[in-house]
Amino acid sequence: MAKKPRVLDSWAMLAFFQNESSADRVEKIINEAHATGVDLMMSVINVGEIWYSIARTHSPKQADSIVAELRTLKIAFIDADWDLTQLAAMFKTKGKIAYADCFAAAVAKKFRADLVTGDPELKQVESNEVKIIWVE
Repeated sequence: MAKKPRVLDSWAMLAFFQNESSADRVEKIINEAHATGVDLMMSVINVGEIWYSIARTHSPKQADSIVAELRTLKIAFIDADWDLTQLAAMFKTKGKIAYADCFAAAVAKKFRADLVTGDPELKQVESNEVKIIWVE
């Protein structure tokens, strides 16, 4: 049986890049995925969220470097077409969830992937359709 892909949300990746308490757990998930051939992915909306967070606190150049590192980590960027956007919007209707977080959940649902996060807002989308790997 093929292993389920993993969706990394911006919360998890910011924790990783900023060496927060969850960074080791996120790094382990990335390394295990590479070792076992599990696909890693992120919504481009979440990549944009990482970019603006780093650009705001550091610089646009540093943000560009982080995005380049995401690519080096072989994380596929999933574009937000209408089907994905509508799925994200459906998650948004269910509660007080940041819209960007809804895209992470939408990618997880669309690709039947596990969602890697520590963001408590995403507890609202955890279900048999979206399994969450908690890293907090």
